[in-house]
Amino acid sequence: MINADLCACRCCSPKPCTPRVLSEVFEVNRCWYNGGRDCLNQCKTKYPNECRPDNAFAVPFCQSSSTISLNFFLISHMGFVQSLFHSDVNPLNHKSRTLPLLNVVDKYGRTFHLSWIGFFVAFLSWFAFPPLIHDIIRKDLQLTHSQIANSNIIALLATFLVRLFVGPLCDRYGPRYVMIGCLLAGAIPTALTPLIKDATGLIIIRFFVGILGGTFVPCQVWTSQFFDKNIIGLTNALAAGLGNAGGGVIFFLMPAVVFHLMYNHDISQYWAWRIAFPMGPLVIILCVTIITLIFGHDTPTGPWSTRHLYEDRTVDDGQIAIEDELPHNSNIDEHPEMAEITSKTEDELSHFLSNSQIPPTTHVAPPAKEFNDVRIVAEKDELPRTSVVIDLLKIASSSQTLLVAIPYLCSFGSELAVEGVISDFYIQTTKVYDGKVWNSQTAGNWAAIFGLLNIVTRPLGGYISDVLYRYKGLNAKKWWIIFLGVIQAIFFICIGLTKLKIYTLISLMTGLAIFIEAANGAVFALVPSIHPKFNGVVSGVTGAFGNVGGVLFCLIFRYLGTDYYKALWIIGVCCLGCNLGIIWIPLKNTNKQEHI
Repeated sequence: MINADLCACRCCSPKPCTPRVLSEVFEVNRCWYNGGRDCLNQCKTKYPNECRPDNAFAVPFCQSSSTISLNFFLISHMGFVQSLFHSDVNPLNHKSRTLPLLNVVDKYGRTFHLSWIGFFVAFLSWFAFPPLIHDIIRKDLQLTHSQIANSNIIALLATFLVRLFVGPLCDRYGPRYVMIGCLLAGAIPTALTPLIKDATGLIIIRFFVGILGGTFVPCQVWTSQFFDKNIIGLTNALAAGLGNAGGGVIFFLMPAVVFHLMYNHDISQYWAWRIAFPMGPLVIILCVTIITLIFGHDTPTGPWSTRHLYEDRTVDDGQIAIEDELPHNSNIDEHPEMAEITSKTEDELSHFLSNSQIPPTTHVAPPAKEFNDVRIVAEKDELPRTSVVIDLLKIASSSQTLLVAIPYLCSFGSELAVEGVISDFYIQTTKVYDGKVWNSQTAGNWAAIFGLLNIVTRPLGGYISDVLYRYKGLNAKKWWIIFLGVIQAIFFICIGLTKLKIYTLISLMTGLAIFIEAANGAVFALVPSIHPKFNGVVSGVTGAFGNVGGVLFCLIFRYLGTDYYKALWIIGVCCLGCNLGIIWIPLKNTNKQEHI
């Protein structure tokens, strides 16, 4: 439309609430003639649900189309950039609706980074053995294949026990102190690594080093306390993905350090791998522990013990809508934006529309009294509750907990098992099918790709889960998990039933890693919505199931020896059955109050 003006819609659903600007702009007739009426009609046509006759109004822009289009382009992109630096705090639960990834001064951004860094450095000791154990450590300690497999299983068994234990501890003492405790407990056996003399000593040290794997639970619970539901899937997945990348980094780091000590400093193989643990992982773990203690926050409002003092008192039972009370087609699962009331006032929006300026994103909304008319404002039982034994048993055995625990058993369990043997798998493949001989450093470099993909793939799984929730509701997260689990299983079966040369194998293993790690992110995008009052318990049980899967799949590798291909297709069949089996588990409506 030549010389046309543009308009933007402001709509409110349900009414009354603070209106929000819809991103799309429309061409209309001249502003001072019929532009306002044309704009409003187009808004109602384009957005029939959001812009109903009783709640929609529009403001035309009396500027040229090219100018206003450029303004909106800059505004939309600058808004995203600002969200990387500033937190947008929900005044009802004090959680951020944005992820200030590039601002460590902001307590929300700082908490996010401390959570994933704590999990990351745990891998530097926890997974430091696999890239060395099939070559250097095996030769030094004269280990058999069964002894190597036993040490892998024992390490995962320890993590399973710790994750069960630290879940309730997070609900009682807060995830920050639990994170610190896990790091300190794992630092002690890391410092004692030089004392290993034989297979028994290796198994004992690896058992206690496995405590570090428990840092995953406080990592996820901690971020869940600081970030709201609209972004928690991406936040949890990104924190876990960055942390999991430590498992890939260590495949590069440990062989490089050991070979550097051996060939550049003339240190014997006996001492090189032993002193690599205290000089590398131990120092880093202790530094991160001190930083977490000094600069970390228990909750957005202060110490963990005072978290209940900041529960929103203006919200009464009549303002918390359950499914039966909602208007037709207004289920909160189907319209999640209804629960995400923006903090911008109408005056700010008018200023935004008239001046084309970017409103501040770091803004705590006005007092809760302005939301008294809003029927859905928060979940009354959103704050974590201290668990007792009966609660723990009920939550752990509920079908909804199994809905996330079983897929995680397959995804993270298989990831742990594969990372324990992947270096030797590549060495064996090059020897048998390529006629080459790879050392542990070369195999470790290629194996590192499997873990490093977590930086991208795990956050991607959580992000897509958030997007699906926004448009299709909570049930879409369940189907996303199942889809990823089935594709993961297909990859396992295809790799296991074919005999491949090394670079083709690496390509397929990379594809497998993408779906495994995306599934990990998708699972923990759903975990905070399962039982919000007992998030620590659900996170702990789900994380522990991941280690159960690791133990079970490691047993398959143990008893099949070096027949890795057969082990892989067996794991694929197990994963396929488990993921199809959870289809029949209903997803409980978590917006209803839990009576546990």
